[in-house]
Amino acid sequence: MEFNLKEGTSIIKESKVTENETAIKMGSGDLDVYATPAMIALMENVAKSLVIEQIPQNYTTVGIEINVQHIKSSPVGANIKCKATLTKIDRKKLFFDVEASDDKGTIGKATHIRYIVNSQDFMEKTKNI
Repeated sequence: MEFNLKEGTSIIKESKVTENETAIKMGSGDLDVYATPAMIALMENVAKSLVIEQIPQNYTTVGIEINVQHIKSSPVGANIKCKATLTKIDRKKLFFDVEASDDKGTIGKATHIRYIVNSQDFMEKTKNI
């Protein structure tokens, strides 16, 4: 199966930190700041969004690896921008560089790998595990 993906493409999505995305609310810490798990979820979402329109409808991508640095804290209400860039394509394996920032600068960086799968086949295999 051929996919219409191009290395070097990127996308930016914006989000605002909510009470539900704080470390204390998510259980990942004790402070009322943007949680690392929330930042990771945003990073994965942005990478997924970059490629989802370029693959057939019955396919999707699943995250298989992420190496993340949460560099700086952000308060509730902070505006977050997240940029994902597709850096390498190895058949169905997709490699991304991802960076998140708030109004004061970079808050996180990651390398992320996603794999293209047939949605139905993937779910069938999951049910049979």
